[in-house]
Amino acid sequence: MSRGLKILFTASEAVPFAKTGGLADVAGALPKALSGLGHEVKVVMPRYYSINRSKLEHVPGALGVPMGPMGTLWAGLYKTVLPGSHVEVYFVDYEAFFGRSGLYADDNGFSYEDNDIRFIFLSKAAFELARKLDFTPDIIHSNDWHTALQPALQKTRYAFDERFKNAATILTIHNLQHQGQFFKGAVDVAEIGWEHFNPHEFEAMDGLNLLKGGIANADAVTTVSRKYVAEIQRPEFGFGLDGHIRAHSARLFGILNGVDYSEWNPFTDPHIVANYDIGDLSGKALCKRDLQECFGLPQRDDIPLVGFVGRFAEQKGIGLIAGAIEGLAHLDAQFVMLGTGEKWAEGFFGDVARRYPDRFGCHVGYSEELAHKIEAGCDLFLMPSLFEPCGLNQIYSLRYGTLPIVRATGGLDDTISNYDPATAEGNGFKFYDATHEALYRTVKWACDTYRYERDAYTTMQKRAMEAEFDWRYSAMAYEDIYLWAYYTKRSARHR
Repeated sequence: MSRGLKILFTASEAVPFAKTGGLADVAGALPKALSGLGHEVKVVMPRYYSINRSKLEHVPGALGVPMGPMGTLWAGLYKTVLPGSHVEVYFVDYEAFFGRSGLYADDNGFSYEDNDIRFIFLSKAAFELARKLDFTPDIIHSNDWHTALQPALQKTRYAFDERFKNAATILTIHNLQHQGQFFKGAVDVAEIGWEHFNPHEFEAMDGLNLLKGGIANADAVTTVSRKYVAEIQRPEFGFGLDGHIRAHSARLFGILNGVDYSEWNPFTDPHIVANYDIGDLSGKALCKRDLQECFGLPQRDDIPLVGFVGRFAEQKGIGLIAGAIEGLAHLDAQFVMLGTGEKWAEGFFGDVARRYPDRFGCHVGYSEELAHKIEAGCDLFLMPSLFEPCGLNQIYSLRYGTLPIVRATGGLDDTISNYDPATAEGNGFKFYDATHEALYRTVKWACDTYRYERDAYTTMQKRAMEAEFDWRYSAMAYEDIYLWAYYTKRSARHR
């Protein structure tokens, strides 16, 4: 193809506008990288009422979205651009669906009962927006269950629209655990036809499974690391869809997420007390003391400081940390934790910090500034996830010279190579068994390496900082998948 592709990119969240997880990081960065390769990308997402519309440009006219028996619902539109780019972001403004305190759940953590209708609406709104803008996409890129209906919509509800009939559909799975499972009656609102409610597409235990149907209908399915591609085809990580995914594995690809180094770079980071780089690490010691002060810990240079930033959720290995906590407390090390999530975990780690004030610090909540300070000020970074499709904090840690301690799963296994004491090769520390004993032993090993093998630690630290996971490389891989899907589809249509 001699011209750039036109890409319609729909996501339920995107940095810097709304975020609950890694999907938002991808939706905020990949379109910019694709634009840098010469493609025209339009991003579509909800205008949650946490997004200040006074900072957005109002798009004149209303957007009519057909919703089957609910009739046509009329939404407002706003737009802006992704920071540092020319990529247009369009916000679908409909108060009944998006004027709420949370993205997917209320303040007590209960999912909204109409999430199926909310995101069927978003999925259709993207098509209607393209019509309004007279935008003819070559690629329709959907993300997770929230927009997984789009590949089927392109084949059914919008099959005879000249704007969409030749487009290739791409579905990216950011986390297979969340599949969008709802009452089957939503098929009427989706307007895909009941013939698609079958065990090979959308039906699962007599309910509607949006992600399952998306996998069946997309021209290509991607996920966010090579290891995760293999894992989701096995029962322990397939969450009931492993057989379904194996049946479609010929169209399944793994592309590791990238990192926005304009935001995560210790040489330019505005959030940290002293900048540093691979040629001069002296600023990192100042960042460590600053972080110890932030958490009220003794300012000791000789003790390893271990950080954790993430959701307090079982997936992230919080239970493993809790099970090993007494052993960790008796290491000559310090630990700082930043996160929010399950209430038992918030209370548990807050209590640990009170019982061991010279060893543990815990901040319940999220702070962008504190997350950067932890990456810069720690010597080691702990990510003991039970499963991890890609993971980003371990990649941030590499650039900050903060060696990761990870469980060898998904993207963690892809990005971190284990320390070999015989050669000093590696850029971090890995364990395999999902047990608190394995976690404790690996943390102790990493701490002992920091304390007693400083030459090896420093060699690994510099190797870690040299690693490159720029979004441009990921965007080039997506470009290859787009072109494969586009030409494969066109070839099939002309047979």
